Amino acid sequence: MAVLLRNRRIVSDGWQSLEPRRWLQVGEDGLVPDFPAAADLIITPRLWALRREDLLERSGRLGLRLEPEDDPGAFAAELGHFALLAVNFPKFGDGRGFSIARLLRERYGYQGELRALGQVTRDHLFFMDSCGFDSFALRECEDPEEALSGFGDFSEAYQACVARPQPLFRRRLRA
Repeated sequence: MAVLLRNRRIVSDGWQSLEPRRWLQVGEDGLVPDFPAAADLIITPRLWALRREDLLERSGRLGLRLEPEDDPGAFAAELGHFALLAVNFPKFGDGRGFSIARLLRERYGYQGELRALGQVTRDHLFFMDSCGFDSFALRECEDPEEALSGFGDFSEAYQACVARPQPLFRRRLRA
């Protein structure tokens, strides 16, 4: 099991991420291959579209992996089926995942686990947390103990966010 940060603690990851290329291939019989019935699976939108009914009949929990080009609104009506949404950050400088997280939390009201994966580094953690992420699959080269200190890099933020819906000037006016 991979190690990740969840709710600012180092934990083991019990989820299985299905390799997108493997599960998109159609077998000789014209069907997508079977998958474990009881495992907690992170699937792609494509697999969800192909095998929705079969996936819902399983006993394991479902997670959905979103890429930066995926529209979270396309899944808004079905978010209740997913215990986890994993948002991929394919490049260090690709910030579309931050917007996806805010949309999922603020516009679509997603309450389940929201995981950042891909090029996730200590430097991103404070801002990812502010956008609504609560779990983080760090790159293999990142030290999880050291990464935990990234949450405390800043004592205050100017912007409004999921964690602090009022911008700093409004919070100061209230105080």
